[in-house]
Amino acid sequence: MRGVTHVLGIDVGGSGIKGAPVDLQAGELAVPRRKVLTPQPSTPEACAGAMATIIEQFADQIDGPIGVAVPAPVLHGVTPFMANLDQSWVGLDADAYLSEKLGREVVLVNDADAAGVAEMQYGAGRGKQGTVVLTTLGTGVGTALFHDGRLVPNTEFGHIEINGRDAESRAASSYMEREHISYKKWAKHLQRYYSTLEKLLWPDLFIVGGGVSREYKRFLPLLNLQTPIVPASLRNGAGTIGAALAASLRVGADVPPGAQRIASVPA
Repeated sequence: MRGVTHVLGIDVGGSGIKGAPVDLQAGELAVPRRKVLTPQPSTPEACAGAMATIIEQFADQIDGPIGVAVPAPVLHGVTPFMANLDQSWVGLDADAYLSEKLGREVVLVNDADAAGVAEMQYGAGRGKQGTVVLTTLGTGVGTALFHDGRLVPNTEFGHIEINGRDAESRAASSYMEREHISYKKWAKHLQRYYSTLEKLLWPDLFIVGGGVSREYKRFLPLLNLQTPIVPASLRNGAGTIGAALAASLRVGADVPPGAQRIASVPA
């Protein structure tokens, strides 16, 4: 693996599965990513089939392990909880299962952690010290927490309770789309969510990722927080890039300086 910079990253979401070879030195997709719809039901077997379709399209451009980001905490390869995929993922040794199904070594990582390490290495969090919180707003709400550039893995602050409800039930961008409400109305829910995180964590910076971050000018200026809040630089590609970076670190591939310190993703 020494010297190989194009590693495949796959980002599994509740609505779509995206993947592309990643140039780890530049911190960007080496070629345009491919996307397939997340199967319904989104069982591990069905999702593995969708991933295989992506792998096949890039088979001649990649080497080594594959990084796969999933919307769940990952403990030593096992997914103990799952919010936005089929519940048959719960308790699965998904690292081993996907490696067997795909015929390649798979390194599994929480999707928000993947997006976070990418943003801290290449994007909006680069060089930032103190406490940084990245949130991904999509089908649900993912979070990644960093202190002085080090990841605290598997945080699930999208599931804190606010007004008797799971926070992501109103803060996710899927809620705005499902209820057909305006960005202005949705921003009221975001204000409540980020204000709550602020009081719990007192961060130095919020970074907002997920597909909706493309439209950040329509909602971030509406928020009134003490903490600076900025859009993710890598937008919705951060999870793919971070997954590839996590895979490369696991096998000791060449990565940019500082990446090992940032991406202390558990094995």
